Parts: sequence; C-alpha cells; structure tokens
Amino acid sequence: MTVEAAALDATDAAGGKRGWLLVSLFVLVLDQWTKWLVEIHLPVHASQPVVPGLFNLTHVRNTGVAFGMFAASGQAAATLILIALGLVALVVVGFYFWRTPASQRLLLGALALVLGGAVGNLLDRSLAGAVTDFLDVYWRGHHWPAFNVADSAISVGLVLLALDTLRPAARPASPAPKP
Repeated sequence: MTVEAAALDATDAAGGKRGWLLVSLFVLVLDQWTKWLVEIHLPVHASQPVVPGLFNLTHVRNTGVAFGMFAASGQAAATLILIALGLVALVVVGFYFWRTPASQRLLLGALALVLGGAVGNLLDRSLAGAVTDFLDVYWRGHHWPAFNVADSAISVGLVLLALDTLRPAARPASPAPKP
C-alpha cells in the first residue's frame, strides 16, 4: 500500500467515525441538559410522578458509581479516586474507539454511547462531587435505583458491546480462483 493510499484510508476511517463522535456529543448534551432541568425544577429528594405505579422523576445526588455503589459520601479522597478511575476508563474506551475500524459500526455505536455517558457522569463528579440521578423506575415492590441519561447510554452501549462480542466474526472473502 502506498503512503497516499494509507493516508486516504486513515481519512476515510476518521470520516466514518466522526458521526459516532456526534452520537457521543448528543448523549453528553442530552445528559447535561436533562440534569440541569432536574436541578433547577426539582428539589433534592423530591419526587414527581410521571406514570403512577411505574415511573417518577426523583432528584438524587449520587456520590458513588452506578446505582449508588461505593458512595463517597462527600469524602474528597474517595471522590478523587472515583474521578481517577473514571478517567482511566474513559482513556481505555477512547483508545478502543480510536483503534476500531470504521466498518465495525455496531462496536463503534456501542463505544460512542459509553463515551458520551462516561464523559457526562465524569463531568458531574469532577465539577460537583456527585452525579445527578433522576429517572426512577419501579413496579409494585421492585424498585430500580435512580439513574440518568448517561447511565442509560452506558448500559445500552455495554449491551451492544456484548452483542458485538457474541456475534460470529465475518470471514474474509476467499480469493478468486486464477484461470
């Protein structure tokens, strides 16, 4: 492959990934906008029923990771550790995204969702020491911990990542027989 062809391939790959980075940006903007709306319209720990018996908007400040696990409870050292772990995860996912060929759309979509969600939650944790959660889903005696748009994007991204891992690998085309 010539240098010009390699440069063209790199440009095509970057162009093919640009749309997925826009997905990440959309997730980040939607996440931050919805958190801002909740923060200005709903006091902390207040709840507003949306679909009674199924779904509320409930303003919660989460100092831990997903679903309140490993809560830092305002301790600066614990918050810094969670920020550092989030940065490491972000670098790993970003590197994986960068190394993924533009032709692997399912994988790039999964990674784009995880990137956007990770940046959204990392931004909250870095600026406020906690993440705003507000989507509160429940059914009878079963109650899911509150979550947000970033958590949803990360969860969907991880499911897509698992599906991508489980699907059979594409076989390379066999060379055409020579006459």
